[in-house]
Formats: sequence, C-alpha cells, structure tokens
Amino acid sequence: MLKEAKRTQYFASLNDCPSSPQKMRLVANMVRGVDVEKALYILKYSSKEASKKVYKLLRSAIANWQFKNEGARIDDAQLYIKEIIVNEGRTLKRIQPAPQGRAHRILKRSNHVTVILDSRSAQPVAEKTDENN
Repeated sequence: MLKEAKRTQYFASLNDCPSSPQKMRLVANMVRGVDVEKALYILKYSSKEASKKVYKLLRSAIANWQFKNEGARIDDAQLYIKEIIVNEGRTLKRIQPAPQGRAHRILKRSNHVTVILDSRSAQPVAEKTDENN
C-alpha cells in the first residue's frame, strides 16, 4: 500500500540542512501552495540564504516528476507545491568560552525539508451528489 502511494507522489527531501528550522520555515511559507513556475521565480530572486537550498530541492522534486512521467509536459500537468514540511533536525552542541572561566553553550541547529508536488489537472472535480432524490 505504501509503495503504491509513493509511486503516485512526487517528492524530494533534504536532511540535516545546516540552518535553523525557523529560518527555513520563513522561506517555505513563501512558496506553499504556489505553482511550480512561480515558486522557482520567487526562490531564485529571494534574498534569504535558505531560498537557495529550497530552490535546489524544488528542482529535484520536478526532476523526480519528470522521471515518473516520461513524455509528459510540465506545463500541461500544472504542477504546484502541495506540501512543504520543515522539521527540526539534529542539534550540534558547542561551547563558547566566556569570562571568568565560564562557558556558554552554542546550539547549531539543522532541519529536514520535504517538498511534495501534485498536479492540478489530475485532481478529479468533486461532483455534487444529492442524497434527497
């Protein structure tokens, strides 16, 4: 069942990306639910450092879609970002020397990002069913 679901899903994931999840979520919120072409444009011209990593990840998800749908055109599929999930990854703990022999802890956070694409044209139109008739 899970294998069949993965065959129809188009996704890419990035694990242990060395930036804080909070910074990555700012970029993820910019492109959530947006068409792929527009999202690539937004990420390419964004000034955030995390947008470069999400741009590359989105390109990977598009390549995965092309691999599973050989001969199909991206324009006809009307791809959009169905989900973009940013989870906290591992945290590296470092020590910064402080005055009078003390030490301050530095937390170097990382995150996991997953992009899931879907096609607007492949979604069936929900028909209204009248149960009273």
